[in-house]
Amino acid sequence: MVARIYNFSPGPATLPYEVLEQSAKDMVNFQETGMGVIELSHRSKEFTAVTEQAERLLRELLEIPGNYKVLFLQGGASSQFYMIPMNFLGKGRKATYLNTGTWAKKAIKEATLFGKIDVAFSNEKENFNRVPSAGEYTVSNESEFLYFVSNNTIYGTQFHNLPKTEKMLFSDMSSDILSRRLDISRFGLIFAGAQKNLGPAGVTVVIIREDLLDRVPSDIPTMLSYKTHADKKSMFNTPPCFAIYIVGEVLKWLKNMGGIDAIARINDQKANLLYEAIDSGNYYRGHAEASSRSKMNVSFNLPSAELEQQFITEAAQKGMSGLKGHRSIGGCRASIYNAFPLEGVTKLVEFMHEFERENPA
Repeated sequence: MVARIYNFSPGPATLPYEVLEQSAKDMVNFQETGMGVIELSHRSKEFTAVTEQAERLLRELLEIPGNYKVLFLQGGASSQFYMIPMNFLGKGRKATYLNTGTWAKKAIKEATLFGKIDVAFSNEKENFNRVPSAGEYTVSNESEFLYFVSNNTIYGTQFHNLPKTEKMLFSDMSSDILSRRLDISRFGLIFAGAQKNLGPAGVTVVIIREDLLDRVPSDIPTMLSYKTHADKKSMFNTPPCFAIYIVGEVLKWLKNMGGIDAIARINDQKANLLYEAIDSGNYYRGHAEASSRSKMNVSFNLPSAELEQQFITEAAQKGMSGLKGHRSIGGCRASIYNAFPLEGVTKLVEFMHEFERENPA
């Protein structure tokens, strides 16, 4: 049997081993039904129980208030870039966006097709090396909402505090949902592609305040209306069944780990260990400013591109995969989501010190 490696990929990302083991069994015979979980009818009582459990656990772990709907949608998080403005802008309505990286830029591009968009902050000239502080931008009084990306996978930056505004918040939390405690009541809508902290690629979770569904226009395509999916409990069409099942299993695992507060402590430990290694000398340089450093994605550079490639190659040979940085900034990146084990970060740090000793700049 091939040994498990440490998968630092930004997504699809590592999953808890217990979840992989259980899903392998359920793939063949789900709860003694004589069918694999991917063969179940999405309208069967067995699969209805799967989706209900996933929603119940998500509500429990995130403490989602009762006046919010939980949706399991297809199309990836990128579909939300246009679904949000299609549902809530148009007819001269305005929204404020914070441009802190690639995914915010993509969302802004789509939003401008439907409404008036005020980009209140952008640090693209600094190659997105930080997120804004509270006093660096203002939110227009005419804005329906303030949109921001809570964690930037490419640049390794993260909002450690929610933006301060009286306006409701809309947020892409694809890469740090469930990693820390969150006040859901501050938000009108949260969405997250599953393939980083929730499960496999194929399902996007949307948490939406129920009263907002009354604002959805009736003249948009049926499949692109949040109201359609809320009214049908995510069953308007065949949902991404297997991905939803895995999300439920990941949520079970997280609850057994002790929930949000317990995983947040582990995430702090992993991130602190890695940033301490980066800060221990001048050999490694983090991309993000210290105040904006992500606890999920750590982007860093070595003294030269040649050394970076050698570092990535040798790390892979030692069972550490997925450390190549995004093509837009190069370098290296370690993604250390909820399911990534502490011992994997420890091994990486040991390798970093060893590599520096053996390959002086």
